[in-house]
Amino acid sequence: MEQVSGKIGDFHVSVRKRARYVNEDLCTGCGSCAEKCPTMAVDVFNAGLGRRKAIYKYFPQGIPSVFTIDAPECRQLGQGKKCGICAKVCQAGAIDYGQKDSIVHLEVGAIILATGYEVFDPSVIPEYAYDRIANVVTALEFERLLSASGPTAGHLDRPSDLELEKEIEEIRKEAKKLDRQIRQLEEKHGRSSASVIEQVAGGADKELRDWAAQAEKLLTMEKSLAELEKRKAAAQPARKLAFIQCVGSRDFRYNRFCSSYCCMHSVKEAMIAFEHDNDVRSTIFCMDLRAVGRGFEEYKLRGGSQAGITYLRGRVAEINEDEARNPVVWYESTTSRQVIHETFDMVILATACIPSSSASKVAELFEVELDENGFFKTDPLAPLNTSRQGIFTCGCAQGPMDIPESVAQASSAAARAAEVVSPARRSA
Repeated sequence: MEQVSGKIGDFHVSVRKRARYVNEDLCTGCGSCAEKCPTMAVDVFNAGLGRRKAIYKYFPQGIPSVFTIDAPECRQLGQGKKCGICAKVCQAGAIDYGQKDSIVHLEVGAIILATGYEVFDPSVIPEYAYDRIANVVTALEFERLLSASGPTAGHLDRPSDLELEKEIEEIRKEAKKLDRQIRQLEEKHGRSSASVIEQVAGGADKELRDWAAQAEKLLTMEKSLAELEKRKAAAQPARKLAFIQCVGSRDFRYNRFCSSYCCMHSVKEAMIAFEHDNDVRSTIFCMDLRAVGRGFEEYKLRGGSQAGITYLRGRVAEINEDEARNPVVWYESTTSRQVIHETFDMVILATACIPSSSASKVAELFEVELDENGFFKTDPLAPLNTSRQGIFTCGCAQGPMDIPESVAQASSAAARAAEVVSPARRSA
């Protein structure tokens, strides 16, 4: 959004449409461009746990279902290199490297602010070691690990094992390159690297010393690869899970409010993990579990009786890591009044729902108020109305809420906007 002016029934809005470097009218969404693209980038949709191509779809169900080029990651646009492969393979001729941002001017009668939310960054809580222990993940990251379209195809592979696979791939790639160089030297001089290493031990010129150093480095890399492959073969999927509630919410240090959906989200994830593998056992650490929706209490009880979930009332004080990279959770049990520690395969942090980082800028642009928590302020008796007539809000832009409630509010907000632009109101 660039500019907003006017009043209820007659708003003038300027919107910046960012260049996607793909012509939406020509793209058929076939995926040939992404299949051939040689450049990989971090996949934000998969919470950074996987990688995608530099030309991609924002997410699988995105509308319009067309591709976009990530300009900073693209060799052609962001790195100044010659590539153009996506343009060569696109039979529809949809690739447009010269596309620019454009400004779209809209005249509307009502506006709905649905800016969504962001996830609290748990790395600011040092005792949970989110940024230090690989197998401590957020609920959103765990959601992507559970997804069949996620980075592990739905298997509960631990992030530490994913890092291991990446390390093996990088070492194998470097070793292959080094092996090729050494073979060229052996063919050129007609002798083996082993004999060069023996000769260097008694003194030799610089060329032979460099050759011997490369050969010894390759041997070291091969030993390292063998050890890493052994560790990879011994790796097991996560079967003992810990869910920690209220991470960043109901906490006077960060956010005083309750994030509403976290309790049932953890129960749902634990039940889905059990469906994937019936050997999975989950422990949910909570102060109190809030199951406030219709049928939620029964769902929670079913998780405890049928899906191997234990609800433990206790506050987690610290998370450490053992030699096998397993998280060790230290907590105070409020029932036994003891400090206990327990080892898990993976820890999932139920992170808070916080206002979008753009909320303050949007509020200033649309001249609406924010509440004390940073969400859009609404009338208690008209929960979709902002402080400015003709501008409404819904979903997590107003405050933390789950998907069914967000969908219901979206329908209500659409109805309120329809009241503003209806022929009866215009004629009045």
